[in-house]
Amino acid sequence: MALYSEKVMDHFRNPRNVGVIEDANGIGEVGNAKCGDIMKMYLKIEDDIIKDVKFETFGCGSAIASSSMATELIKGKPVSEAMKLTNKAVTEALDGLPAYKLHCSVLAEEAIQSALDDYYKRKGIESRE
Repeated sequence: MALYSEKVMDHFRNPRNVGVIEDANGIGEVGNAKCGDIMKMYLKIEDDIIKDVKFETFGCGSAIASSSMATELIKGKPVSEAMKLTNKAVTEALDGLPAYKLHCSVLAEEAIQSALDDYYKRKGIESRE
């Protein structure tokens, strides 16, 4: 009775990119009051490339796995590509999540978007569009 894919379990047991970037130039934090999950994303962007990304997540295994996978999907990528990351892409990369855990992938997407918004705000740019 496997509720979770091997990829979800791997990213939960061995999360990638956990921690804090002290000199991050984009930080985003989001939470879901319904389930109590909180995600914080740190971005280090240089020359419009995400050179480093780290996260801190307080939450369930699906939240941790979603955070881990999301960071893997954007690390080393141009900001323009990271802005297009969707919760669907995170879920697919994890080989699926149970329907009642899809909100975790949404939080991962929102945390990255929040960090990118912060990055642009720090640069004095109103909109990413």
